[in-house]
Amino acid sequence: MALKFNNGKFRILQVSDPQDMHYPRRSMLKMLDKAYDTLKPDLVVFTGDNVLSNHLLDARFGNKKVAEGKGATLVRMRKSLAIILEPLQKRNIPFGMIFGNHDDMCEMTKEEIIDLYREYACFVGLVDTYGFGDIGTHNIPIYSGDRIAFNIWMMDTSRIDKQLDKGFEGVTTDAVEWYVSKSNELAAENSGKPVPSLMFQHIPMSEIDECVEECSADDEGAVRLYDENRYIRLKPEKVNSGRIYEPTPGCKANYGQFDAVKQQGDVLAVVYGHHHMNMFDITHEGVRMIQTPAASFRCYGNSLRGVRVFDIDENNPDTFETTHYTYFDLVGKTASTMVSYFIDADDLEKPRRAAGAALAAGAVAGITAAVVKKLKK
Repeated sequence: MALKFNNGKFRILQVSDPQDMHYPRRSMLKMLDKAYDTLKPDLVVFTGDNVLSNHLLDARFGNKKVAEGKGATLVRMRKSLAIILEPLQKRNIPFGMIFGNHDDMCEMTKEEIIDLYREYACFVGLVDTYGFGDIGTHNIPIYSGDRIAFNIWMMDTSRIDKQLDKGFEGVTTDAVEWYVSKSNELAAENSGKPVPSLMFQHIPMSEIDECVEECSADDEGAVRLYDENRYIRLKPEKVNSGRIYEPTPGCKANYGQFDAVKQQGDVLAVVYGHHHMNMFDITHEGVRMIQTPAASFRCYGNSLRGVRVFDIDENNPDTFETTHYTYFDLVGKTASTMVSYFIDADDLEKPRRAAGAALAAGAVAGITAAVVKKLKK
């Protein structure tokens, strides 16, 4: 399926970390449905942790395993993907994907998971090949007539060595080399000029660590480091907009991706997920980096849960506009949507328990009072 500009415009909708299962949190699905119908994207990109695969065999409540084996994993993986992909197939909206660190934390391989995506006619990007680097690295071209006028890089940042039971983070050397070669190939076909591009990946490049500084607890944008009485924030001079709400570690391994992006000069911005609560737009050594919060309600997050849109103009493809939409931006802030958010959001589990205990105590008190009143008669 070739993607083309629509009346001179092209809109990409990023969904990062939907990270749910075969019995999903309905608030996320309502939010995504609203996004598809109101924002009307030409392409949806899922930027990793699309399924919480390491819990696919769990009970509906709690982490007790109630199923086992690759067959059970396959059934639940297919159903989990159907929940987020069938709404796009129904609307005939093309979609692409990359892997996150959670996607293949199960008995299935990346190749087997990609084959499940391939069951959908609207799936683009990895239709004819498993890609380069760590299976998922590939590109998605956008055409103006017969010419590639814009390009989307989809970079695989994580893999699980199942024999070692160990995860690895980083865009591999062969993926970086492939990017440089493919970028040069696209430029050669474009009269020697780099084709304007966006680069999507799950885990930030290692250089994100150079964009933060230690600070005081009361400094604007300060975030406490895990298990330490130390604080960091984004370096103010690098911030275009936004801030961090949790620490921002990048890929553990660095194979030269950042330097390659600087060298090629085609990437307008590198766009991340992975850190569920952060939302920012920064520039480091001339490379723009954008962080999108998670869409998931099943995993930790904050009130920034939502999606991000990128708008490309065919007549001016060297720039783009981007807007982030939260759950409440999309579904509205009503009593009903606030209750749904309260019920579904994982980070509100403790307040939910407290509210449940209070309601239970109130109910017991009410029943007791009624019984006492009846006995007095």
